[in-house]
Amino acid sequence: MFGIPSAKGFDSTFALLRNPYGFISETCRALDTDLFETRILLQETICMTGAAAAEAFYREDRLIRAGSMPGRIQKTLLGQGGVQGLDGEAHQHRKKMFMSLMGTERIAALQSTSLHMLKKYAPDWKARNEVVLYDEVREMLTRAVCAWAGVPLDEAEVETRTAQLTALFQDAGALGHKHWGARLARHRLEKWAARLIQQVRNGEPQPTQENALHVISTWRDLDGELLTPRVAAVEMLNVLRPTVAVSVFIVQAAHALHRHPEWRQKLKDDEGQLEPFVQEVRRLYPFFPAVAARVESAFEWRGHHFPEGCRVLLDLYGTNTDPRSWDAPLEFRPERFRGRTENPYDFIPQGGGDHYMNHRCPGEWIAISQMKAFCRYLVNEIDYDVPDQDLELETGELPPLPTSRFIMRNVRCLD
Repeated sequence: MFGIPSAKGFDSTFALLRNPYGFISETCRALDTDLFETRILLQETICMTGAAAAEAFYREDRLIRAGSMPGRIQKTLLGQGGVQGLDGEAHQHRKKMFMSLMGTERIAALQSTSLHMLKKYAPDWKARNEVVLYDEVREMLTRAVCAWAGVPLDEAEVETRTAQLTALFQDAGALGHKHWGARLARHRLEKWAARLIQQVRNGEPQPTQENALHVISTWRDLDGELLTPRVAAVEMLNVLRPTVAVSVFIVQAAHALHRHPEWRQKLKDDEGQLEPFVQEVRRLYPFFPAVAARVESAFEWRGHHFPEGCRVLLDLYGTNTDPRSWDAPLEFRPERFRGRTENPYDFIPQGGGDHYMNHRCPGEWIAISQMKAFCRYLVNEIDYDVPDQDLELETGELPPLPTSRFIMRNVRCLD
């Protein structure tokens, strides 16, 4: 068997932190390989990139998620006991709970709720000197997803819950006080969500049966038992947090509209251009850099040995911009998605494989729906000026956003 090429140095943790979106793919290119071995946080790790690597990564009989994620991510972004850390039949059964929330009508209902929020916020934008789009969208999505999920949200707590939900994804990979702030946010959110779960089980409040709060509160695992209040709270946050995180994609879409202004008119003229535009934003703009798994039992792939217990990182951004799968991969070309045959392994901004069977994010359809709704509104319902500001994406930040968070001025409604 051929050995796996090795990255330079004893441990690559700081190299990954310095260049989270380029480290894996650039190291692979330098070594002329699709994978290499290194240490991350002193743990032996195999890093992989590309569509073929993604297909191997999502082989459920080889790699598992339990114990794969670094503790600092588990205690901020994901929580403990949730669907992301399950495998096999337990994972598939829990995944059904989330997929039951992703019907066409439910996704359309969430989009409608978000558009209602937009129409409430826009008049206020007109009266203000400037609007920070990221801040506005985060609050709108917090309100919208709580209303959609049946989660009661008092006006006095909107700002707090928005900040807490944001911390879970924005500061998940941070160091120092931001990391501890994210852990505190998770602790408080889980207590809040567990209290709501228990109230539903006690008979109040009573959300309608299709709402996420009801579905999660009444879901029974394979053993026939209700989820514990803490695990149910983690899963409730697995509905709220990713929806608020779509604010990143929406700001990135606004950034793309500004950098490629010809697409404003294209989207005005042809509604059919909207989905290719949104998909190209998801492909080209980074979100999370990689996903992790662990080798359940040793196996070989392409002549390389994967030892039992080893952590494996799959490069998301590098796979989405792999020149073997994409022509001119670093150019913004939404037209590449027109008539394109779908491949579950070369386009993986929110994971790869099958939504039902694998660990692909069930909220992917929500992200696409929300992005389309906000882009349609930005193009057809309002006009605005983009003043001089720092619009460079902070790629050392997870996920990367413009430093200014995208400021708009002179917002005006279109007739």
